[in-house]
Amino acid sequence: MDKTAIRDAATIIVLRDRATRPSVLMGQRGSSAAFMPNKFVFPGGAVDAVDATVPLAGTVDPRCRVNLKIDSALAPETLAAAAIRELWEETGLILGAKAAWPTPPQGWRGFGASGHMPNPSGLRFVFRAVTPAGEPRRFDARFFVVDAEQLTGDLDDFSGAEDELGHLHWVPMDEVRNLELPFITEVVLAEVRSRLPEATAPDEVPFFRNDDENRLVRWLGDKRPLG
Repeated sequence: MDKTAIRDAATIIVLRDRATRPSVLMGQRGSSAAFMPNKFVFPGGAVDAVDATVPLAGTVDPRCRVNLKIDSALAPETLAAAAIRELWEETGLILGAKAAWPTPPQGWRGFGASGHMPNPSGLRFVFRAVTPAGEPRRFDARFFVVDAEQLTGDLDDFSGAEDELGHLHWVPMDEVRNLELPFITEVVLAEVRSRLPEATAPDEVPFFRNDDENRLVRWLGDKRPLG
């Protein structure tokens, strides 16, 4: 694998207690991680080829579909599936609907064994960013928000999580700056906060391209000038 290539990725921001004291689910990357060591991040990671093959128990929000398709070779459903899989792998939490799934592919077998199929209908696409040049890994990451009420099971039980993220916990948004965050995470959180308590898909989605220092931001879904 070419480690300098830009890989498609999906990240999921789970928002809890939206109308009272909002908090988000975050975990800490290990000190030996090649990408963002020791940083607190949202669950997420690279899209796997198998994510394009899984059946979904719901549909992607229409406005999100439009913005996800802009400048993307991947189907919106593939990106949404990747976000759901990463949430499952890194936290053990399920965004899905009860359904029989007798033959889930490798990478999704644990999810299927839970008696669910992935359901993207509650996801809202809110941000997109490409990792700047010079980093050991580069990703074209799509950030989704989902309300914690859309998940099944105990929201405080992370016993099914893999070991990639440590210190998984719900962080009140008014305390999140006390953590060691990547710059882009701070930017995304500011965008999410600006939309609270709104739960609808935004018409415009900021895209940090990082491919030309004079053209860092594009607004997906809008025709305003780059700047």
